Amino acid sequence: MSDITQLIAAAAGGDADASEELFSLVYAELRKIARSHRRRWQGDETVGTTVLIHEAYLRLAESGGSYENRRHFYATASRAMRQVLMNYAEKRLALKRHGERAAVQPDDLPLADERTIEDLLALEQLLGRLELDSPRRCRIIECRVFGGMSIDDTAAALSISPATVKREWAVASAWLYREMKTDFMPGAVP
Repeated sequence: MSDITQLIAAAAGGDADASEELFSLVYAELRKIARSHRRRWQGDETVGTTVLIHEAYLRLAESGGSYENRRHFYATASRAMRQVLMNYAEKRLALKRHGERAAVQPDDLPLADERTIEDLLALEQLLGRLELDSPRRCRIIECRVFGGMSIDDTAAALSISPATVKREWAVASAWLYREMKTDFMPGAVP
């Protein structure tokens, strides 16, 4: 049983051997996705690629989600990695804002400087707004920007045509640029 889609189904059904085999088969691709996410962070490397992969994989395993195919699995893994990083950023910012200097665990050390963390959290809020307005456009941004997926891979992961991805990508990225310019540069003309 080497087909990733079959292994995903077996692992979701509780097969521990399938889960282990799946992890070994998808690890290289998860590493590429994690590196893509990590490139967006500046500063301390506390949440390294390996930790990010393992935490995201644990979240996927615990959720017991079902995946249509391997690309859908990778898109979901990319989203889980983004959530892991956002959770770390939120923890770090909360510690800094509340002045808590008590026993700080290694997981709570800074990922980036405070301004970068605030910018990333603002970006996360923008994506939340986009998701309310257009979930598909939000998924496209996640796949392309955070997952480093190509147009074709994004289309396959979301079960839409490459032409639709291109069109929606143009609209979503223009919206995101406009909103970031307004939110990140107060006084800027939208």
